[in-house]
Amino acid sequence: MHESRKLKSVETKSSWIVASVVLVILALSFGAPWIAVVALKLIAAENGGLRSVPALAGSLAWIGYGTGGILMGYIAERVGVRWTVLFGAVMIAVGLALSSGGAPWQLYVGHGLFIGFLGIGGMNAPFYTYVSRWFDRRRGSALALISSGAYVAGAIWPPIFERAIAYAGWRQTMLAYGVLEAAAIVPLAAIFLNRPPEEMPHLGAALAGARGTGKIFGWPKNLVFALFAAAVIFCCAPMAMPQQHLPAFCSDLGILPSHGAAMLSVLLGTAFVSRQIWGFIADRFGGLNTVLVGSLLQILAMTAFLLTQDEIGLFTVAAAFGLGFAGIIPAFVLAIRELFPAAEAYWRIPTFLLFSGSGMALGAWLAGALYDHFGYYAPAFAAAIALNAVNLAIVGTLVFRQQRSRAGS
Repeated sequence: MHESRKLKSVETKSSWIVASVVLVILALSFGAPWIAVVALKLIAAENGGLRSVPALAGSLAWIGYGTGGILMGYIAERVGVRWTVLFGAVMIAVGLALSSGGAPWQLYVGHGLFIGFLGIGGMNAPFYTYVSRWFDRRRGSALALISSGAYVAGAIWPPIFERAIAYAGWRQTMLAYGVLEAAAIVPLAAIFLNRPPEEMPHLGAALAGARGTGKIFGWPKNLVFALFAAAVIFCCAPMAMPQQHLPAFCSDLGILPSHGAAMLSVLLGTAFVSRQIWGFIADRFGGLNTVLVGSLLQILAMTAFLLTQDEIGLFTVAAAFGLGFAGIIPAFVLAIRELFPAAEAYWRIPTFLLFSGSGMALGAWLAGALYDHFGYYAPAFAAAIALNAVNLAIVGTLVFRQQRSRAGS
């Protein structure tokens, strides 16, 4: 251990420049789906009042970038991440242009295929592998930073989109943002996304020494991974509901649209800040333990959404929700790295992120569908609590098995 610390590190000033540029690119790319969130009621009004239409478009974006990440990650390994990012930036612009047509099929194809699968899919999952190669000592901190790109987007863009939509309309906002994100991402990718440094020999030795046993906690490792996948679906479905429907929920309560957008920014801004803190906690208490605590806080905040109606109270609950859920996904990824052989990370992490995105898609669509059926959001929030309870049961079981395994060793 002491000898490895004396060995040369791949980390340089350039490593943090690259990580910072990646954060900016992800904050721009993840901004695209938020336009439909802010304009949810306006888009629904043009589609028979069905909120499930724009909600499903957002869901398809989540599924798209989850599935696209696996394929585009494979391509990035062969042609370089710069090219998948350049291609993805153009595809996001195409997706926004198509979605601005407003018909359900245009929203679905624009968000699911172009914004999600080909656009963000060419950036998000490939970036995890790419940035990890620039770091060997503070890799966890770097990955926590870039994984916050979606939160930065959610904190910055909704208030801007709300003003732009009020001034020019949601169609014009989509078209303008498509031009903006492509014009910003293309030069950033061309200039900064260079080939990562060669892996240090001591790091390769460490990867070669990763454990390869077929059991985790006394269970087959693929069974444990399947439980991870199930848990993250039941975790991310409730996680998505406030993020995708908060502005519309506030409008239903008579809260100004600008205040609803600001509330969403508070939620995601809190999530961005607290994610860095959760990473610090996870490094000390382990990934699974951190997931359990974050999931418990999320279900408490979700219950508060169900019971709170006034504006000040909702701002408080939004901040609490951002604090609770922010650390769950990075802690899950950390648990995968802790428990599974390092040589399997290249496919387990993108696959896990696919299930995570699928859970977000399910939650966004389900909340819209339940609203369309009942006419208010309380049933959706109640369903979120039930889903979160299933997640807590799965994660609690895994933590219990982990503790027993440690006690028996």
